[in-house]
Amino acid sequence: MLTKEICEIRKVIKDWKKEELSIGYVPTMGFLHEGHESLIKRAVKENDKVVVSIFVNPTQFGPNEDYDSYPRDINKDLELCKNAGASIVFNPNPEEMYFDNNSTSIGVSSLTNVLCGLKRPGHFDGVCLVVSKFFNIITPDRAYFGQKDAQQVAVIKRMVRDLNMDIEIVPCPIIREEDGLAKSSRNTYLSQKERNAALILNRSLLKAKETLENGERKANIVKNIIKDSINSEQLAKIDYVELVDNNSLENIEFIDRDILVAIAVYIGKTRLIDNFTFSI
Repeated sequence: MLTKEICEIRKVIKDWKKEELSIGYVPTMGFLHEGHESLIKRAVKENDKVVVSIFVNPTQFGPNEDYDSYPRDINKDLELCKNAGASIVFNPNPEEMYFDNNSTSIGVSSLTNVLCGLKRPGHFDGVCLVVSKFFNIITPDRAYFGQKDAQQVAVIKRMVRDLNMDIEIVPCPIIREEDGLAKSSRNTYLSQKERNAALILNRSLLKAKETLENGERKANIVKNIIKDSINSEQLAKIDYVELVDNNSLENIEFIDRDILVAIAVYIGKTRLIDNFTFSI
């Protein structure tokens, strides 16, 4: 079932609530792949009903980013949602989600001035605004997010906590191609040569993970191992390489707690991200 109208999805949700059915929610920007499919399947397993939203959110794209060219294929997306067991797909137009004179903003400042937030000012304000709107419309019991966007997960968790939203945020593991590349809708931008070059992201992280498992605790040494590895690939250009506290996202010098190792790398013109967590 597909709906584009807020009033219609609210009516469906109201009927489910009357029956005391639990609701899982998977927010997406469409052009779905196996990573999204894994989120939907987990939501289906853990809830009576599952809503998937498909919405390319204009407020989280900067002026020179890829909003207009972001890949879209609604028919393929609907097929994947159906096969994964989603109960309903909510695919609103921007005009349905935003008023012309929209005046409200939501930000989680302490978590958004690092990593992707530092390089993409306003991005996470747009994410917080649209996710909070979807939460208000859908009122889910649980919402599912991929760990590939680790900073987004941290930001949404903090927003939910700070605003006393009664929603469980469920982070889900990164889904990878057989050769290790993290699944991403933006992988479709890559030429075959760039696709091969993109493998350097996961390879670099695996080297870092091995270094940490062997006992290295100086963040700079681990960072340099990642940077040297990425710089060995001619088509790769580093945006950032960071080791941060897994909860606060603060940069650390010595690894004495659970951390997030996060990278952003341009392969040609395509910006890709990847990460892993490491526990002491």
